[in-house]
Amino acid sequence: MKQEIPSLIETLNQNNISALYVENGKQALKKVLSMIPEGSIVGFGDSVTLRQIGLVDALEKGNYTFLNPWQSGVSAEDNMRLKKRALTSDVFVTGTNALTLDGKIVNVDALGNRVAAMLFGPDQVLIIVGINKIVKSLEEALERIRTTAAPLNVKRHTHFDPMPPCGETGECIDCSSPWRICNKTVIIERQFDNDTYKPVITVIIVGEELGL
Repeated sequence: MKQEIPSLIETLNQNNISALYVENGKQALKKVLSMIPEGSIVGFGDSVTLRQIGLVDALEKGNYTFLNPWQSGVSAEDNMRLKKRALTSDVFVTGTNALTLDGKIVNVDALGNRVAAMLFGPDQVLIIVGINKIVKSLEEALERIRTTAAPLNVKRHTHFDPMPPCGETGECIDCSSPWRICNKTVIIERQFDNDTYKPVITVIIVGEELGL
């Protein structure tokens, strides 16, 4: 997909979504931190990608108010409080389930806090996406979520009891599990071309495989 990235960035820009490319996770970390002013309130959409590039550690140690609902020792009540507070953060950082070549940012959520913050509330949203998340079409994006992202995400959440079927089989059966994680599907296609309406989304594409 690397040869498609210049065209993808142009397409995102035409949709008023800023986009840029970096070669690897180290460059991604440096770039993202340069875009977050010190002292910012930073919300976090749970993301393996952000953990892999070292962003979560950097935000926890840096001069930020980092709202991490998944930090060790956080109670269920505080987990929900932090998720709600992130909806009005200065900067919201997250990954994405898929990014299509025609510029659609595609995500499926369980609770919806991540996609809600991507849509409205924070002043700035930074979406970091590995090259493995880029697909040709919306259909491929949804297929990727069903067959790859969702089963792998279910498996990493060890508190699920019972575990949704895809965590056992690796295949989506459109289940009705009480811990089903595919509840809200959001497709971001464009954003306003002004600073009056927030959030302002920037997509950082990384030239290596990251996340699930």
